Amino acid sequence: MSLSTHVLDAAKGEPARGVPVTLERREDGGYRRIAEARTDGDGRIRDWGGAGITAGTYRLVFDTAGLSDFFPEVVVAFTVADPGRHHHVPLLLSPFAYSTYRGS
Repeated sequence: MSLSTHVLDAAKGEPARGVPVTLERREDGGYRRIAEARTDGDGRIRDWGGAGITAGTYRLVFDTAGLSDFFPEVVVAFTVADPGRHHHVPLLLSPFAYSTYRGS
């Protein structure tokens, strides 16, 4: 399975570059870090360094302290039911709101 994300800074109207993002997997009632990356010049992360993603529950932890005075981090949890499909989990961030969805 492949996983990508994209961070857009709605206040500036451009991709958010250099945002640290941690990928975690739910295990034994908690979450275990499996990969870390930073968004590229287009605000994207396409490669998680070979992290093995199987069926299960995951979360992306976006370190947004440099983008928002109100949201120091944004956590998006999601379930992978079909590891054969590509999963894209984008984040649209503005100063006092954010949204996410299952992209393509």
